[in-house]
Amino acid sequence: MRVVSGKVRGLQLKTIESDSTRPTKDMVKEALFSIMMSKIPGSTFLDLFAGSGAIGIEALSRGAEKAYFSDNNIECIKVIKNNLAKAKMLDDSFVFCGDYLKMIDEIKDIKFDVIFIDPPYNRGLGIKAIERISNGVLVFETDEVEEIPDTIGKYERFKYKKYGRNVLNFYKRKE
Repeated sequence: MRVVSGKVRGLQLKTIESDSTRPTKDMVKEALFSIMMSKIPGSTFLDLFAGSGAIGIEALSRGAEKAYFSDNNIECIKVIKNNLAKAKMLDDSFVFCGDYLKMIDEIKDIKFDVIFIDPPYNRGLGIKAIERISNGVLVFETDEVEEIPDTIGKYERFKYKKYGRNVLNFYKRKE
């Protein structure tokens, strides 16, 4: 796995050796950042269910000002911190280990521009997260068979893109 573009383009990132994470494919990552290109520079970015931290690191590489990472797996947290150190991005980051709902409650006063949510598929965790989030454009990665509503809490889907079995669902706050 590598950083696709930006300041640390080509940097190889580590991931944990386990079936418990599912790194976002380069093709999906490139599509995500192509679609969100104008929102990334200078942004505050949240990588929820971060795994290796690859998406948040990609955002920092492409000009995000600050990135927050959350995962409940201590091994993932170690990998995220290692990857951030390797990319020389620790100063631009905050890493949280614990329950995602607790993380959302702790950071509720932070204004996020972009929030990437990539939970374990088909468990409803992403929907619970979106119901608690109050700001930012949301990108929710799901499996093709997972049924996701067009409206979740204060958010409505404005774009849907499928890449193989992976689906990117884009949500913004209802007007």
